[in-house]
Amino acid sequence: MSRPVQSRRLEGVDKNIWVEFVKLAATYSTVNLGQVTALSGENHMLHQYTRAFGHPPLVKILAQLFEKLLGQELDPMTNVMVTVGAYQALFCCFQAFVDEGDEVIIIEPFFDCYEQMVTMAGGTPVFVPLRPKAPENGKMMSSADWKLDSAELASKFNERTKAIVLNSPNNPLGKVFSRGELELIADLCVKHDVLCISDEVYEWLVYDGKEHIRIASLPGMWDRTVIIGSAGKTFSATGWKVGWTVGPNRLLQHIRTVHQNSVYHCATAAQEAVAQGFQRELMLYGKPDSYFVQLPKELQKKRDWLVQSLDAAGMKPIIPEGTYFLLADISNFKSDVPDVPNSDEPYDSRFAKWMVKNKGLAAIPLSAFYCGAHKNNYSHFIRFCFVRLGVIIRGGLVV
Repeated sequence: MSRPVQSRRLEGVDKNIWVEFVKLAATYSTVNLGQVTALSGENHMLHQYTRAFGHPPLVKILAQLFEKLLGQELDPMTNVMVTVGAYQALFCCFQAFVDEGDEVIIIEPFFDCYEQMVTMAGGTPVFVPLRPKAPENGKMMSSADWKLDSAELASKFNERTKAIVLNSPNNPLGKVFSRGELELIADLCVKHDVLCISDEVYEWLVYDGKEHIRIASLPGMWDRTVIIGSAGKTFSATGWKVGWTVGPNRLLQHIRTVHQNSVYHCATAAQEAVAQGFQRELMLYGKPDSYFVQLPKELQKKRDWLVQSLDAAGMKPIIPEGTYFLLADISNFKSDVPDVPNSDEPYDSRFAKWMVKNKGLAAIPLSAFYCGAHKNNYSHFIRFCFVRLGVIIRGGLVV
């Protein structure tokens, strides 16, 4: 790991007067008259600025939790940073690490902002798809049947590769990467001195006894991985917009530079609420009353209900191992919505529009989660969301 990890755009902007003096004031217990804080009433502090890189109660409880999850000692002040949702965490990572000419490997299908954020940072996205393999004995396809080709993945790594983006559990597919798949990625990262931006926002939403394995826990990966998490997904409170990064200080110090020169600060009250949620969950960790135990059980029932309903309606559902998304193959509906030869619009996009207009149902075309060159290769699937599912049968289809 001899090459610099930070992008050149960070040169000369790592110092910040506000960060310096707020830290100084906190260290020496002064009365800070530069940023006035209400001193009367226990709740008033929640309406004032807190620490720029994360509300102390939140970063401390996150450090305690991830120490348990990773088997790694963490400093809450240097190994954890709070962001305005996972979206800002991703933006900070790409801005912090990616320069003109750098390549970033993105596994398809991918959450759509990855490509745009890499491009905005001046980098070049390099795509490698998960390839579906038909299950044996006529079983329903699972997200586990979509696999990386090891030789194809290895061919994408070269001296220009700066990072790989890993999303497990994966949106939109619901795939939970196996230990073997993660070891393949980890070995290539170590071999080529590549960073890993690990988007793990659906880490608690895994089904059928599957295990979410954190790639940072594998040999050689802690020092080159940034884990990204989300309170919106963890506590089903997306409106709070609280996310975080966990990783080594050698990486997080550059993410902090981007954060302090853009958003600077996240809402104190929302961070306090998330901190209290994690404090409860840490006490109940692994116990039946834990929200992290109850939520996947509840969502698995909704998943199974949607699978059965889509199958009955003539679609071919792909059973997700995680997340609250489910793909369905719509090939059987081409008689209802005929293909248009030589169309620039992928079939799944036209089908999704037809379904909204004619059935009153909304879904997202899978082609939206692929790069332009690959959209038409995976254009007979649509993505459903079952987190708020109340199944209504309309015209043979399901919402």
